[in-house]
Amino acid sequence: MENRRPAAVLFDRDGTLIANVPYNGDPEKVVPMPGAAEALSRLRREGVFVAVVTNQSGVAKGLISPDQMHQVNARVEELLGPFDAWAICVHDDADGCSCRKPKPGLIIRAAATMDVSPLDCALIGDIGSDMEAARAAGTRGILVPTAETLPEEIAAAPEVAKDLTTAVDRILAADPMDELNRLVSGGALSRAQIAHWSRW
Repeated sequence: MENRRPAAVLFDRDGTLIANVPYNGDPEKVVPMPGAAEALSRLRREGVFVAVVTNQSGVAKGLISPDQMHQVNARVEELLGPFDAWAICVHDDADGCSCRKPKPGLIIRAAATMDVSPLDCALIGDIGSDMEAARAAGTRGILVPTAETLPEEIAAAPEVAKDLTTAVDRILAADPMDELNRLVSGGALSRAQIAHWSRW
């Protein structure tokens, strides 16, 4: 897939935007991952939609209630700002749904909510199922590993970034006009040159 700036960036929740607390139903345990707030703020300033796509099988298992899940999500928005879309799968593996990652349903749902194509999105996640869902939807996938990410998941990922800051740097730098403008501001190119190149 061509690495150009997407219209929307989708984030896995647990282990990507916030620290992974298995089956968390307590808003007080929500802790943003390093760089999450800054990465989201940069994307919003650049006019890029941001969304969350998350598996929450604890609801199907009866370990957390839908209300607890919504309280945790509200705390995520309180700490990290509003999202343009939330796509949540509350099913378990045995339910046979079409939304639970690694299936592409959450990505397709979030993209539809924002009125963009999955092909015009990027997904940042921390495990292999995130990358498999991105691949299935035709979405650019960037893996930001944690201590819980398996070595084989890192090896199989289409792209790997060391942290959220690096992932967003890469996404925002994907627009060739950004690089040309950077060269202009640094004196390496003139406005006439960039105008000439932008016609092609």
